Amino acid sequence: MNEHSGKRFPLPSPETKHYWQGCHEHELRIQRCKDCGNHQFYPRIICTSCMSSHVEWIESSGKGEVLSYTIITRAVSEAYVQDVPYIVALIKLQEGPCMMSNVVKCEVEEVKIGMPVSVVFEDWSEEISIPKFQPLN
Repeated sequence: MNEHSGKRFPLPSPETKHYWQGCHEHELRIQRCKDCGNHQFYPRIICTSCMSSHVEWIESSGKGEVLSYTIITRAVSEAYVQDVPYIVALIKLQEGPCMMSNVVKCEVEEVKIGMPVSVVFEDWSEEISIPKFQPLN
């Protein structure tokens, strides 16, 4: 486990506990509406398409593509100094929703819009694992 002291850890809420439990199990979970089939991320109590409250948790394929990105060269705090430079990207999942994450296991110059990626997990503690994405080989 890498050093993550000083970083802001996510605090699971009732709406996000299934998501974070999936991450802990190294499984990327998103929601799907039982009524209209819409996939959504971030977690909500209703469907963003039809407003139904019949949403369920499913395991995502964990695959997607880089929709947009930026390269961070200045640490936002001392806790991130060892991480720079790093990539923050908007990832469009195969199921449709977009999520913001990091692209890892590639040089910052290698990331491209449209680049296929797959999820990997970084264990920050015994309870919290963070989903990140790596180039799909």
